[in-house]
Amino acid sequence: MLILGIETSCDETSVAVVRDGREILSNVILSQTAHSKFGGVVPEVASREHIKLIIPVYRQALDEAEVTLDEIDVIAATIGPGLVGPLLVGLSFAKGLAYVTGKSFVPVNHLEGHLAANILQHRTLDKHHLTLIVSGGHTMLVEVKQFGDYHILGRTRDDAAGEAFDKIAKLLGLGYPGGAEIDRLAAGGDPKFHRFPRAMRKEAYTFSFSGLKTAAALYLKKQGQTVRDRHLSDIAASFQEAVVDVLVEKTVAAAAAAEVRHVTVSGGVAANRRLRECLQQQLSRDGRRLFYPAPELCTDNAAMIAAAGFYSYERYGPGELIADAIPYLGLNTA
Repeated sequence: MLILGIETSCDETSVAVVRDGREILSNVILSQTAHSKFGGVVPEVASREHIKLIIPVYRQALDEAEVTLDEIDVIAATIGPGLVGPLLVGLSFAKGLAYVTGKSFVPVNHLEGHLAANILQHRTLDKHHLTLIVSGGHTMLVEVKQFGDYHILGRTRDDAAGEAFDKIAKLLGLGYPGGAEIDRLAAGGDPKFHRFPRAMRKEAYTFSFSGLKTAAALYLKKQGQTVRDRHLSDIAASFQEAVVDVLVEKTVAAAAAAEVRHVTVSGGVAANRRLRECLQQQLSRDGRRLFYPAPELCTDNAAMIAAAGFYSYERYGPGELIADAIPYLGLNTA
């Protein structure tokens, strides 16, 4: 079965073709550059960029997959969570294609897309596993019984980890998006240079990063530009360590409580090398395995949406064309 996936929840315009939820035939991702001068995503700008890019990206995805629209069986698109304007662009395009061709349409939860990224790539992954979804908009621990059957163990009370990375990167003068740049700088820095606070350590699986952001902002203001320039890598490493410590500590504890063998991490921050390294070390001590997607499947992409669409279609059948964008869509639990 060939699934055409469409993802436009934020500032990536992506279209992919995936066979049977496992084989990626194409996965075209165009990251919008128009937001860099604003220091963050501007929803109206993102919507206009998606309108300009969606058709060329769609055509490129079909060309790279060497298939025609006639050969596509199911069309899947993100309906939320995300920015409502961008979501509507991809969703409207997908529903239009489904309507004129008579093909089945499947609405996809973006969070399930992140869950499916590891299922897509790792054939040995247990159906029952734990996942840490960590990105610019989300930080949560989810026990996955099987695709479509979830138990949310905990989530962030305020800001997401990825948003904290981007905010501090901006204060360090690294531009947007800055999470990857912090990761790069931190590799050459001293994570013990300064100890930033680790919040909610006694609150089971609940996360909080707003206090850490504030503490880092106040520290940078107090130290001044000279210290900031001289110890840029050390500050990046210290901040990163504060985020990673909490993520790893709670994930390892949740894996033990859920009694799972396999743990996955997904979302943009899943590409962070220090997070992967520390999770791998801690989980292996208990005989558990860590899985994470390739870098191109960590960011928002349509291959994960196509994979999630395939598993959703298998479980629930086709969706309705009246499906609307839901900006604050949560992860459905059993």
